[in-house]
Amino acid sequence: MSMKTAEIKFGGRGKKPLAAGQGKVKRTWDRSNERIRDVMHSAAFLGPSVTGVAVFFIVPFLVVVYYSVIRSPLNPEFVFLDNFKAVLGNSSFRTAAGNTAMFSAIAVPLAVVLSLGLALLLECRIPCKSLFRTFFLSPMMVPVASVVLIWQVVFHYRGTLNVILANFNVEPIDWLNSKYCLLVIVVLFLWKNLGYNMILFMAALNNIPKELLEVADVEGASAAHKFFNIKLRYLSPTVLFVAILSIINSFKVFREIYLLVGKYPFDGLYMMQHFMNNTFENFDYQKMASAAVLMALVMVALIALLFKVEDIFGKDVEG
Repeated sequence: MSMKTAEIKFGGRGKKPLAAGQGKVKRTWDRSNERIRDVMHSAAFLGPSVTGVAVFFIVPFLVVVYYSVIRSPLNPEFVFLDNFKAVLGNSSFRTAAGNTAMFSAIAVPLAVVLSLGLALLLECRIPCKSLFRTFFLSPMMVPVASVVLIWQVVFHYRGTLNVILANFNVEPIDWLNSKYCLLVIVVLFLWKNLGYNMILFMAALNNIPKELLEVADVEGASAAHKFFNIKLRYLSPTVLFVAILSIINSFKVFREIYLLVGKYPFDGLYMMQHFMNNTFENFDYQKMASAAVLMALVMVALIALLFKVEDIFGKDVEG
């Protein structure tokens, strides 16, 4: 082989082919650099979100946990469970916890079941479907203050509902200061949240494989069989999401109650947020922090239970 031919073959004078070991090292180095660049790009995109979550959620929660185990901000003596014992023995806390648990136990299942039922109804051929959908979605566009004003007009002692009931010889009821007060808030909660939950279920119903439903129709399966054995199986992730969302919203109902009846409502409407808001105004940070930690633990336990139930009922249709 001549010198000229050799230069052309190896890419010119002075360039030598890499040994097999050197080429492998170079490829490994290139892949490593590529992974590092990917990690840096991911960190650049996730950084602002992670920082925001850390600054506004994680760090404040850790501060709350710290306050719950010390005597006071001015006397940071470690008292461990003393603050929790004091809170659990507080009558206002027990009232607030009982009312919140009662409200969530009533409102959350109703929100899930009714929104699913509305989504199934809208799957059928019914007249005025668009008007029906608009009626339930309209509360999402109405400000909370306006919703509360409507509820005050309807459920006031001299409000619209009592005027209507008077035509049937029913005595006026002070809805927000009687045993019916929780019912008023449950109806308000459902009216505000059913529309959004209904949209979530409608989207999930559209994702169910049509082939399975067609096969069930060919084999003569009843509507109940198709619902419980096909639709509900595929809807389990959405049921889980709607349940979690409803639980969170049920713990946030304080805003509507506060605008309706103020910070010291009838005993039946005194919620956990009232207790924490009032202890904050009285600078009783230890009670507030302990109540917040207990509420967080309860919510985590409920959500973990829901995930476990969904895993049992929906694992055969996932992945």
